[in-house]
Amino acid sequence: MKKLLNAGGRPLDLSTPAVMGILNLTPDSFHEASRFSNLQDIIHQTHVYLEEGATIIDIGAQSTRPGAEYLSANEEWQRLEPVLKPLTDTFPNSIFSIDTFHAEIAEKAFDHGVTIINDISGGTLDQDMFATVARLQVPYILMHIQGTPQTMQVSPRYENVIEDILSSLSDKLQHLRDAGLNQIIIDPGFGFGKSMQQNYEILHGLRRFEALAAPLLVGLSRKSMINRVLNVAPEAALNGTTVLNTIALMGGASILRVHDVKPAVEAVKLFMAYKQAGVIQPTNL
Repeated sequence: MKKLLNAGGRPLDLSTPAVMGILNLTPDSFHEASRFSNLQDIIHQTHVYLEEGATIIDIGAQSTRPGAEYLSANEEWQRLEPVLKPLTDTFPNSIFSIDTFHAEIAEKAFDHGVTIINDISGGTLDQDMFATVARLQVPYILMHIQGTPQTMQVSPRYENVIEDILSSLSDKLQHLRDAGLNQIIIDPGFGFGKSMQQNYEILHGLRRFEALAAPLLVGLSRKSMINRVLNVAPEAALNGTTVLNTIALMGGASILRVHDVKPAVEAVKLFMAYKQAGVIQPTNL
């Protein structure tokens, strides 16, 4: 598995798990505290994330919560254009990703200093995405989704949830590799067309995804699979998030995508101390 990626000339070393901080430019993200619209606030929050130890800042201008309505590429770009260049100019040595399923936005963001493409649709919502990221030669986060944000939580069904996701991701990985892109990160897509039980089955079986020979991103932060078990709102789900992030690290996660960077960075540090003490062995996880 390739653990050292090239993000626009900046090394992304995933031999130690990295933390990705979520920066939402949306007025309707499910976690209110993660929403930012003022450039000064956006720059400040990015500074906080980086100071707390984030390796990647993930910028999204389109909500992908269940039932969310699509923005057109033009509408999405209207939110992003005033922000991206000031942000990447302010933090020229940092790694930014763009959370988009529009190939056009991926290319424009790349031209504005973004060096990772994070596509929640896994190429299903824009047929030009795979060709675009292959041409740009940037790390691409390939996520699994069943359906679309409008339909994904309407009775999601699988023959075997892990086997079905593995098969889907494997096929798409091959298409991307055939197109000449080898910098691919996989994401099983917690909450994107999965029931709560299916989410926990995926978490329990994370080691199965090692068969794909690609770094694994896990996005569990404050999601309903935590909130429904604990009977709390997203705002009260930090402790549950940290617990599940720790389980994900033990399952082989290379990137944690989170709303709260400092607790995730601390979880990684403690996990690495535990691992380096020889307690964790790959053969018995």
